[in-house]
Amino acid sequence: MSREILLLVDALAREKNVTKDIVFSALELALASATKKRIHDEADVRVSIDRTSGVYESFRRWQVVPDNEYVNEYMEKPLSEAQKDDPEIECGDTLEEPQEPIDFGRIGAQAAKQVILQKIRDAEREQILTDFLDRKESVVFGTIKRMERGNAIVEAGKIEALLPRDQMIPKENLRVGDRVRAFMLRIDRNARGPQIILSRTAPEFIIRLFDIEVPEISDGLMELKACARDPGLRAKIAVKSNDPRVDPIGTCVGLRGSRVTAVRNEVGGENIDIVLWSADPAQFVIGALSPAEVSSIIVDEEKHAMEVVVDEDNLAIAIGRNGQNVRLASELTGWTINLMTQDESAKKSDAEHTVTRQVFVEKLDIDEELADLLIEEGFSTLEEVAYVPLAEMLEIDGLDEETVNELRNRARNILLTEAIATEEQLESVDEDLISLEGMSKELAAKLAGHGVKNREELAELAIDELTEMTGIDDERAKELILKARAHWFE
Repeated sequence: MSREILLLVDALAREKNVTKDIVFSALELALASATKKRIHDEADVRVSIDRTSGVYESFRRWQVVPDNEYVNEYMEKPLSEAQKDDPEIECGDTLEEPQEPIDFGRIGAQAAKQVILQKIRDAEREQILTDFLDRKESVVFGTIKRMERGNAIVEAGKIEALLPRDQMIPKENLRVGDRVRAFMLRIDRNARGPQIILSRTAPEFIIRLFDIEVPEISDGLMELKACARDPGLRAKIAVKSNDPRVDPIGTCVGLRGSRVTAVRNEVGGENIDIVLWSADPAQFVIGALSPAEVSSIIVDEEKHAMEVVVDEDNLAIAIGRNGQNVRLASELTGWTINLMTQDESAKKSDAEHTVTRQVFVEKLDIDEELADLLIEEGFSTLEEVAYVPLAEMLEIDGLDEETVNELRNRARNILLTEAIATEEQLESVDEDLISLEGMSKELAAKLAGHGVKNREELAELAIDELTEMTGIDDERAKELILKARAHWFE
């Protein structure tokens, strides 16, 4: 019998092009499965085959548990009973008991063959997948073998990959027999069918196509930094040159547009805007909004947003059809972009000026003329008045050293008073509110002032109630309330 096992393993390993160890493991599972049928379906059985001699042994296993937790006689042994066989055994250990090996000839094809063949099929699939991944190819080029519920099964060499309907470019009509190229989106090792999931809509697909068409990228002379897509309609890519002699935009376009046209043809004629990447976020956003011309831009680092001012003639261009241009520019740069006309910007600036002037007049106890002077010099908060270097404030025409010191002292005293008040308010606030993602101490103190002192009370608020209490915008209010309610759905 031992010789029979060794011959079987050797034959299957050669026939299926897998290692002998995989066949041995499959055979052990088959023998264990057959042994379980002789004992009980819930029994835990282990079979070990000697790789040299072919001799195999069977063991029944139990998990050792405390006596008061013993519930399953087929899989568990109470500690007191297990210690009769092994005094040193502890809870959590495994107790093994040798079983009489089952006669291999009695297993039959129905018990062993399916387990062995399935294990070998899995090993074959894994080996083919491993060989493919070792080639480090992120773009798959193959033929559509069949269509299943709108999804395409793509055959590329020995592998089969799945191109889901939602990863196809809208309006493209792929058919069986078509040659298709797609980006390898992910590997699904739990799938019963094709494990490689493809995409023709992912931004990475455009990047990889340019990698193929533009040799300067693989040579390291330039690089593609980012891509944003509205699949089938429009895309924006950001390019950067690593060599001052290389024009990154012209290089991607190619002679008479040959390179960008090749990429466009692959993605159904999708328009592609090529943008020069910049380490300066404002400059990057200006380029990303092309072909619109930007009049001015204000960066808000805290909110990771930018207010972009364009004239009336450029507003429609900046927004694009159905907001496409500004949306893609935002995705490309990673910044929230708020577009406005010069009139809207002026009104917003006047409103902010009025609010800041009121704060300075009331809290610093100064007249409007002095408040306006501070605002014109770029001061917008009490913190700036309190902590901007003395030398910088002394450079302001109309302010002497005595006035500057008085302003700084007043601002610092107000900030200290507010900080003490905030700490006192926070004493009555529950930790679950303070530690909520997106919450700040100042915001928590404002909520406490309105009687909202824990996460549950915040969760019960409406968005307009929260904005009225704190002065934050609707979007942030919505996010905070959703986070506060998250535990309701867990």
